[in-house]
Amino acid sequence: MFQIIISFFLGILAGTFTGLVPGIHINLVAIFLISLTFITSLPTTILLVFITAMAITHTFIDFIPSIFLGAPDEDTGLGILPGHELLINGQGHQALKLTLLGSTIAVISLILIIPIFITFMPTIFPFLNRLMAFFLIWISIFLIYNEKESKTKAILIFILAGFLGLAALNLPIKQPMLPLLTGLFGTSTIIHSIKSKTIVPEQKIERLGIYKSELIKPTLATIIVSPICSFFPGLGSSQAAIIGSEVTGKLNREQFLILLGSVNTIIMSISFVTLFLFQKSRTGAAFAISQITELSSTNLTTIIITILLAAIIAIPLSIAISKFIAKRIHKFSYTKISILILIFLIAIITYFTGILGLTTLTIATLLGLTAIEFQTRRSFLMGAILIPTIIFYIPF
Repeated sequence: MFQIIISFFLGILAGTFTGLVPGIHINLVAIFLISLTFITSLPTTILLVFITAMAITHTFIDFIPSIFLGAPDEDTGLGILPGHELLINGQGHQALKLTLLGSTIAVISLILIIPIFITFMPTIFPFLNRLMAFFLIWISIFLIYNEKESKTKAILIFILAGFLGLAALNLPIKQPMLPLLTGLFGTSTIIHSIKSKTIVPEQKIERLGIYKSELIKPTLATIIVSPICSFFPGLGSSQAAIIGSEVTGKLNREQFLILLGSVNTIIMSISFVTLFLFQKSRTGAAFAISQITELSSTNLTTIIITILLAAIIAIPLSIAISKFIAKRIHKFSYTKISILILIFLIAIITYFTGILGLTTLTIATLLGLTAIEFQTRRSFLMGAILIPTIIFYIPF
């Protein structure tokens, strides 16, 4: 029992680290973990608890760098824009609390979603699997059709991102998603902030002012969309948030941040259930577990309990870290911080992916900047993942 407790808190610590440090994604840590020879000799329960605690803590913490620094991973990329807007208005801490509120809703919703998912998905799975490419194409068309600005620009960005994604995935790079998504969402946003000479005002540490009625839409969207998006490959938290916002009607930026936080946590959580039911890993954490053991119902119960306990700790931990940063960030030059983060991301990508990764980062950054100049929704950049996935599932 003592070893399990230690592994739990080490997982919390690791998830905090991966969440806070741009470029160090949970997938890297999970894959590195299972590559260590001595790991296989550890009891399965200890590894399950560590990986789960790390993964769930990461989903709570990882909005902090995306909101305060504009440095996302693939699950928080769409949170940059509304989060950055609130940061510039002195409400960066409130933006973080909105995503935490969403993550809290997600954990509570799991009580309802997991039994339904386990009951119905095995029956639906064969049908969905046969028509996977069709559904992904329909979702892509749906997203483009609902673009309020120029649909032509949206299609152009979506297709260019798709070609870039195909090229990146076919390069001999260990982590092709790292330079690709960092360029599309991270470095492009940071460079735009530097060009705009962004000044971060003193941040307000206030109570979260949101009406209970405003929680209805993001909660419904989470319950409806997350189980489906957790099944489809190529659809992560960002796409689930966009689809959810269309299904339930237009969301304001506060509701969108709640929804994004919610689907980020719930898709990670349900990925373990998907692994249990179909032996398919949709996240790096689920993949790591699949390399360690075949999930039993007992193992799944352990994972669910760990999710709940990790959430209880991750919420106050995230608030404390966010408050610490919010009280101090206005004292520093945001431009200098942005430049340092930019240099750090370039160094990380060069170290992990080499010259090819750096080239991918450069092209992805240019495409991300183009999307910003077009004033097109950044979600269309996720064509970099959707188009390769569609091609993979088209039966030739």
